[in-house]
Amino acid sequence: MSSNRLLSIDALRGLVILFMLLDHVRETFYLHQQVGDPMDVTATEPALFFSRTLAHLCAPVFILLTGLSAFLYGEKQMSRAATSAFLFKRGLFLVVLEFTLVNFAWTFQFPPTVIYLQVIWAIGLSMLALSVLLWLPRTLLAVLGLALVAGHNLLDGLHFDAESALHIPWAILHDRGWIEFSETLRLRTSYPVLPWIGVIALGYVIGPWFRWTSAPEQRLQWLRRAGFGALALFVLLRLLNGYGEKPWAVEETALQTLMGLFNITKYPPSLLFLALTLGVGLLLLAYFERRNDGRMVRTLAVFGSAPMFFYLLHLYVLKLLYIAAFAIWGANQGHYFGFDSMGWIWAATVLLALLLFAPTQWFARLKARRRDIRWLKYL
Repeated sequence: MSSNRLLSIDALRGLVILFMLLDHVRETFYLHQQVGDPMDVTATEPALFFSRTLAHLCAPVFILLTGLSAFLYGEKQMSRAATSAFLFKRGLFLVVLEFTLVNFAWTFQFPPTVIYLQVIWAIGLSMLALSVLLWLPRTLLAVLGLALVAGHNLLDGLHFDAESALHIPWAILHDRGWIEFSETLRLRTSYPVLPWIGVIALGYVIGPWFRWTSAPEQRLQWLRRAGFGALALFVLLRLLNGYGEKPWAVEETALQTLMGLFNITKYPPSLLFLALTLGVGLLLLAYFERRNDGRMVRTLAVFGSAPMFFYLLHLYVLKLLYIAAFAIWGANQGHYFGFDSMGWIWAATVLLALLLFAPTQWFARLKARRRDIRWLKYL
């Protein structure tokens, strides 16, 4: 039962890793067609819009599963103190990784003039927060997680200018912006972390559903109820059209109107963004629970069993491919080299997934086999 239970978690993580790969291929070879947040449905082609929307699943599922995995780690260690210490150390490790290897993979610039604090930063800070919050009673932690996810949009109108002592902490917590670190270095808080702390807390709260002693059918029931409940909340709030999100409107075409309904804000993630993505993620997790003996689930689980290794590997592969393509063909899309359509982006994503499968599988097996190499668990 335990292997099947964990296989579904790795499979879901693997699926969103492939969605992430699609989005990063787009960000590498489709820069001439950049999108905003939320997107402009009247100026964004449907293929680009729905590809980007699909990638919205990535960060919420990653961070929810990080909280869930933290609980399962604690169950294995039988020590909340050991779990807290591990989360603290790994959170610091991820923050350092964002400033170094991850940022360099995006820019190939050293010393950097701009550092983008993105999803690895958000996961790292969320783990640091959870290392403290996990000492709370589970009910109180659930209430706090729900309050952060559902209530942070009430703070959208709160801003502090650069001269305020609250500018930097608020930029980190909720107000996406720039931090002028020095005359030669700026930091961009791309992922304000306050709602993500709520997500990781909720992931930890649902951890008992995945205990060794939990009945699979009961777990499926909980996952479905939570997933459909989150989607129902999304539909209700979207129809009310009045809280925490840019209002949608009837557009010139039915397709554009549909795009408007799903045009939600990621930076920071609105309540509707999290209700939709977490609802879908929980239902996918329930699906993988039922299909855990299938080839597709086992293949996806390979990607999900070595997520940090894959993350770093694919960033450097993409950057080197772009440099090589630019050197060979030059700037064919304004200032960039890029593909002519999203079809090529999807084709390149499938090819890269096939090429990166073998090294990811090798590392996953190494990590499973060499448990004596302690630093491997951080990847």
